[in-house]
Parts: sequence; structure tokens; C-alpha cells
Amino acid sequence: MLPSMTGFGQASRSFAGYKVFIDVKSVNHRYSEVSIRMPKEWACYEDSMKKTILQSVKRGRVDVFVTAEREAASHKAVSVDWTLVNAYMGASEQLRQRYGFTESLSLAELLRIPDLIQLKEERAEPDEQLKMELCGCLEEAVMALTSMRLREGAYLKQDIKERLENLITFHAGLRKHASSVVKEFAGKLRQRIQELLQEQTPVDENRLAAEIAIFADRSNIDEELTRLHSHFEQFKLLIDCGEPVGRKLDFLIQEMNREVNTIGSKANHSELSSRIIDMKAELEKMREQIQNIE
Repeated sequence: MLPSMTGFGQASRSFAGYKVFIDVKSVNHRYSEVSIRMPKEWACYEDSMKKTILQSVKRGRVDVFVTAEREAASHKAVSVDWTLVNAYMGASEQLRQRYGFTESLSLAELLRIPDLIQLKEERAEPDEQLKMELCGCLEEAVMALTSMRLREGAYLKQDIKERLENLITFHAGLRKHASSVVKEFAGKLRQRIQELLQEQTPVDENRLAAEIAIFADRSNIDEELTRLHSHFEQFKLLIDCGEPVGRKLDFLIQEMNREVNTIGSKANHSELSSRIIDMKAELEKMREQIQNIE
């Protein structure tokens, strides 16, 4: 398995008088990061919910959206602000005594006073059962998320494997042509010298051999080819190991790029240069794909 870091999952469940909907989406991220948005009275369950997510998601940014709807008519509690009632009654009595009014505040007039009577919706108190239901619903959403991440990861893995095989083919071509580079250089150098001397002076074979040796040393890519082969083998092992390997694969791609660039700087042959360009293009495409691997 090689999960992608991109995916989406959702689930719903009824409990505590609510119909709860949970949406979970994930995108690529260098580390693990979880963000949860839910009713504030359930904020005490955030840590448990994060632990539920991190059991399945090892890397990536995960956004969780929790919405809750009452399944039946909301139960509302009626409360009286007695402090406010006493204040109004006291003020009314003072006005009567001071100015001689005979009227008293009626019940109808009291009920018209703002905020004197308050309606509050009864909410479920936080408890262990509610936490279990909430985390259970989240688990279902995360399972759907994981399933999508695995499906996308399978496509990414197949694409990356195909590109790796292309790199191996290019690598074989480099090794094949590397041995002929020095021979071609020696022939061209001898021909060029003879053209310049116009057969008036014999070619200094010792000097020619020294120049060829210097070129052979500078253009030798055996070490880079060997390291590239080692990187390819390590890459194959990682991509099939079944663990989160996105960072390791990204590091290997960087190392491959380093070796290919070094070969490119040494290459003094049209065929080698062409294959280097092809390898760089494949490596860049692989790097983009690996950015989405967990």
C-alpha cells in the first residue's frame, strides 16, 4: 500500500437527539496536522477525535467538519430573570410613592420587558457515551477517507513504477554509450590534430595519450552510474514496503537528481546529453507525484 495524502470521506449518525454529519478531507502536507470545526459545546472531545484520526492518517493536513441538527423539536427551558423583575418592581414602587401614581405594573406589561423571560435550548451534557458515538461516526468518515487515499495511492504507485522503469532503461543506455565516449574523443582529437598539422609534423603520441587520459578521467561516470543503480534498488524496496515512505522517496529523488546533474556536467556526447534530459524530465514528474504520497 502506498496511500495518497489527498482524499475525502463522510459519515452521519443519530445520537443524543441529534443528526450528526462529519466530513473529512485531507491534502498533502510536510507533517501531520489536524483541524476540527464542530459545535463549541463538544470542544472537550477534540483531543479524542484527533487521536482517532491519527491512528489512520500518518501524514498530511486533515480538516474535519462536524455539524449537528436536532432530529425532533428542540426542548426549550423557560427562565425568569428575577433580578431584573425586582429592579423593575422596585423602580415602579418608587415612582408611585414620589409622584402619587395609582397604577401598578401588570403581568402583561412585565412580559413585554426585553430579556425578562428567556428561552434556552436544552443541550446534551458532555458524557462518555456521547464521546463514543461522536468518535465512532468519525471513524466511519476516516475509513471512507482512507479508502479513497488508498485508491488514489494505487494509481500514483503504478505511475511512479512505470517512470522508474524508464529511468532504468535510460540508465542502461548511459552505461552502454559511456564506454564509447573516450574512443570517439580520441579519434576526433587525432583527426583534429592531423588537420591542423597537415601531416607536416608527426603526432606526438605521448602527448595525445596524456590528453586522452585526462579527458577519460574527467568524463568518467562509472561512480555516478553505480550510485544511481543503488538508488533505484532502494526505491523499489521502499515503494513496496507498505509503510509511510513519502519523505524517504522524496529524499531519494533528490539524490537521483544530484547524480544525473553530475553526469550531465561530465557528459560530452550528444547521446548522453539527450538521455540526461529525458531522465531529468522523468525525475521531475516522479517528484511531483511523490509530493502526494503519505
